[in-house]
Amino acid sequence: MAYRLRRWAVAYVAALVVVILWGAFVRATGSGAGCGSHWPLCNGEVVPPSPAFATRVEWIHRATSGLAGLLGLAVLALAWRARRRTSAALGAAMVAFAFLLVEAWIGMLLVRLELVGTNASPLRGWVMAGHLVNTLFLLTAATATAWWAGPWRPARPTGPAFAATVGLLALYLVVSAAGAVAALGDTLFPARSLAHGLAQDVDPSAPLLLRLRLVHPPLAIAAAALTLVWASRLPRWQRHPFARRLALLAGAGALLQVAVGALNVALLAPVPLQLLHLALADGLWIVLVLAALLLVSRPCLDGGDRGVTGHVGHGPKRIDERVHAEQQA
Repeated sequence: MAYRLRRWAVAYVAALVVVILWGAFVRATGSGAGCGSHWPLCNGEVVPPSPAFATRVEWIHRATSGLAGLLGLAVLALAWRARRRTSAALGAAMVAFAFLLVEAWIGMLLVRLELVGTNASPLRGWVMAGHLVNTLFLLTAATATAWWAGPWRPARPTGPAFAATVGLLALYLVVSAAGAVAALGDTLFPARSLAHGLAQDVDPSAPLLLRLRLVHPPLAIAAAALTLVWASRLPRWQRHPFARRLALLAGAGALLQVAVGALNVALLAPVPLQLLHLALADGLWIVLVLAALLLVSRPCLDGGDRGVTGHVGHGPKRIDERVHAEQQA
């Protein structure tokens, strides 16, 4: 049952990433008002006849979000059935479903308050930032569900490793929120050239959404630099081979994010590049979450759930080859 739960939870994480990227496509193409102010129906219809492009894009987003919700419910049911073997997975699945409900509520607010389309109010920027932060919490809980369904059980962290990882995740929350506002500014106020875009950003009379675009790049560069430092130390904090792979992925992902972000600015934020930038951000976030989970985990060879007993996160660990094989699978 735990193995089945893990497979479904991994599929759930993948589905959430797809929904997130399609949501960004909705925003980037200005299709958020494609279903009018109706929610959850689309222009008063379950399936609108002869829809325009914006309506099709928004309807697909709602349909895929609904399917992801059903998948989340299935994961929760499987976690409940496997609760004797892994109660931590059940807790994570419950938290994930709660964040999924909040996600739907925020989506409803965006539609009902008409914070879509060409709406350039500061409120829309704040709601979009909160929307993305909630999405990252949802991804975290879904990833934790898949993790605890594997050969790991919770343990108390020791040393600075876990605190440093949580601090880095907190920084990326701020970076992501700023990125959501910057992306919204790119959509609502497209620049004719790089010079024109920079002039917009520093114009004191420009809308707040434009002026806030300047916040994201320096924050992202600082976060990438700290990620490289963190990645260099993670293998010393946690000697499991998976930690080395996560460190490499995080370091490479941070550098690639800076490069793609710079290209995104230089090319005036084309939609495909925006989606790539967001996909990399989601991937980097999942890697950091996995690292945090590894730092508060102990191997479980018998599949039982004995509660919080071990200490991990600092110094070498000898782990059974069976655990290695399951983790690499």
